[in-house]
Amino acid sequence: MPRFSVIVPAYQVQAYLSECLESVLAQHYPDFEVIAVNDHSPDASGEIIDEFAARDPRVTAVHLPRNMGLGPARNAAMARASGDYLLFLDGDDTFAPGALQAIADRLRHTGDPDVLVYDYDRTYWTGEVRRNALSHHLGQAGPPVFTIDDRPELLRLLMIACNKAYRREYIARLGLTFPSGFYEDTPWTYPTLLAAESIAVLDQVCLHYRQRRRGNILSTTSRRHFDIFDQYDRVFAFLDERPQLARWRPVLFERMIDHLGTVYNSPGRLPRSARAEFFRRCRAQYRRYRPAAQRAGAGGHPSRRSALRYLLTRLGAGRTYRLLWRVDRLRRSARSPAQAAYRKLRAGLLQVHYRLQSHRRIDPGLAVFAAYWNRGYSCNPAAIEAAVRELAPHIRTAWITTPEFAHTLPEGVRRLHPGSAAYWTALARAKYLVNNVNFTHRLAKRPGQIHLQTHHGTPLKHMGLDLRDYPAAAAGTDFTRLMAHADRWDYVLSANRHSTLVWERAYPAAYTTLAYGYPRNDALYRATADDVLRVRDRLGIATGTTALLYAPTHRDYRRGPFPLLDIERLARALGPEFALLVRSHYFYQQPLTTASADDAAVVVDVSGHPSIEELCLAADGLLTDYSSVMFDYANLDRPIVIHAGDWEAYRAARGTYFDITAEPPGVVARDEDALIEAFTSGAWRGPRAAALRAAFRARFCTYDDGHAAERVVRRLFLEEPQTPAEGVGLPPVLPLAERTPAPSPADCQGGTQRGAQRSSDGGQPVSGRTPGAGCGTSAPLPSARSCVPAAWSAAAPTRSPRPST
Repeated sequence: MPRFSVIVPAYQVQAYLSECLESVLAQHYPDFEVIAVNDHSPDASGEIIDEFAARDPRVTAVHLPRNMGLGPARNAAMARASGDYLLFLDGDDTFAPGALQAIADRLRHTGDPDVLVYDYDRTYWTGEVRRNALSHHLGQAGPPVFTIDDRPELLRLLMIACNKAYRREYIARLGLTFPSGFYEDTPWTYPTLLAAESIAVLDQVCLHYRQRRRGNILSTTSRRHFDIFDQYDRVFAFLDERPQLARWRPVLFERMIDHLGTVYNSPGRLPRSARAEFFRRCRAQYRRYRPAAQRAGAGGHPSRRSALRYLLTRLGAGRTYRLLWRVDRLRRSARSPAQAAYRKLRAGLLQVHYRLQSHRRIDPGLAVFAAYWNRGYSCNPAAIEAAVRELAPHIRTAWITTPEFAHTLPEGVRRLHPGSAAYWTALARAKYLVNNVNFTHRLAKRPGQIHLQTHHGTPLKHMGLDLRDYPAAAAGTDFTRLMAHADRWDYVLSANRHSTLVWERAYPAAYTTLAYGYPRNDALYRATADDVLRVRDRLGIATGTTALLYAPTHRDYRRGPFPLLDIERLARALGPEFALLVRSHYFYQQPLTTASADDAAVVVDVSGHPSIEELCLAADGLLTDYSSVMFDYANLDRPIVIHAGDWEAYRAARGTYFDITAEPPGVVARDEDALIEAFTSGAWRGPRAAALRAAFRARFCTYDDGHAAERVVRRLFLEEPQTPAEGVGLPPVLPLAERTPAPSPADCQGGTQRGAQRSSDGGQPVSGRTPGAGCGTSAPLPSARSCVPAAWSAAAPTRSPRPST
């Protein structure tokens, strides 16, 4: 018995059928059968099906004696299906690469629900691809399995059968088949969702839904569009047979009226002579199925527009209905140009302002900073900005961010609103421009301005020009513009030789590489035992508890936070002596976790904590997949565990510079069972893990030693010589063997306070510096704490952990 029965009906799709079937047979997940049905097609569709069946035993060819339509063709395939789940794929559509594996994984994680809803995109003949506009309804936060009562918004998705996996036993128990006629998906999809005792969602595009230039059945002008009335009769008959579902009548009534209105107003569907008759049928349907207490949605009231639409339908005023629809369409189309004109005028005026400001002299005392597309004060630019205020107080600093992140700015740092006049003035006149991504493409860097690109991680995944062979990950990147941005860079920071080589190949430009380390990692060497304990206390981590930071990265082939790891299961396996600090990627807004049980590890969502460095200091170990945080955390010389459950898919979608599973910083687990075994057996912090970590640190922690920010400020802002002399100059990079990272939580709690880095010959401060001090007579370098803005110190977890027993 295969896991999936993929049902492919075919009628006049010879131009697309081979691509459709290839998209199934090329899936890496092998456990499926394909039942391809030739619906007596007059073209070569039948021959193509036979060729595939002869080539691959997983393909079963079915030939119908006469053309019966899409619904009966699917029924003929279902009668022969033997898989656990039924998947439908029309002959002109395709599965996305990795779709079956993703569906299988999600079904396994959710305990084989009755229905799994996955996402799709529309692929147009022009080459344009648009993701489902309602894909936000497929978010995987909350309970993994539910009923339609918990997620009624799913009924607003396009009612097609091809974006779902149906448990075959459930469909057989329901006794459901597809009807004949147009809109055959309607009396199939609504009943399967309403009656399901368990539903799950997968927030990933698995289906490419082709929008053909010609040949789309629903785009043909025909009286067969009247079939929609019979299809909704079947939906309401299904409800009549199941009184327990009667509460859904108002919702389906609203969906029906919306659907009938769409057909009536869509140009080219109904013959002109049939319009009046169609609207009379709409009026009859309205009167027949209108619920006693009419409402829109589950428990709501109709909007003003919906109420007017209902009234006109009830009165049978078809011409007025269509006239108002046209007026509304014109109003919306007129509003967009007016808004666009205003935006264009404002942008033009601001550009004139920017050009005028560009003719003024450059301000040598102004530095402008930004990070992560203006998401607030963080990363390497934040550490450099703090060091500028300490070491070069004559330079004024300004930070680009929105009001949402204004609270992250330290006191005294000016905020620049993106796109404002002050923003453009600062970009035009500041001598120093510092960012870990790129500034706006409208920035025209002037001679005399210094642009520092800090980057925001050691690259494991492909970057820059190396993405040209990975179009899915490149996501329409304009590589010409990208290189124009790189041409603006004067300096680029690097934390290790690997990064230096990657940056120079991926961003070939005339910048100078500064092999100084990452300033954001200074805190990992400068923090004291008190700092570590203070962070853990704010996070609510009890004394004696082993804290693990779980920080997965995002996936280019998926959207939104998705459970690559069953966090609750891991928490139960670890037990209450552990605490899991769970941090979702900054691209996402939703947490990855919920509260844990009393016999499990404490689970705290720290996605909203603004300092990843503080979280690293607080954690006894790191659990990640392919996030660049592993390269930073390795500086602490604490255990790292790699969960590489989808390594092949990740590497195929994005491309990587080396195999992290072959050269890891610690134990590698390819599935959850192996991951749990690594922790419960103690292997995660055993001698083998330590040896792997040592090799990893030697390769990737080359330049980080606690003085990266100081080196940057002295070289670029103070223009001191690269070689220290007479109390000035850049501190040399300390060899790895002579560095001492911040003390581990276990050392802090045991009374050991290693403090800041020491040399290996007597424990004296390196280069004559005391912890937190600068070189010679210059102002003192900020400590790890002063590098962290006050807002970070006030940060708290979004959920208080369970009190320690």
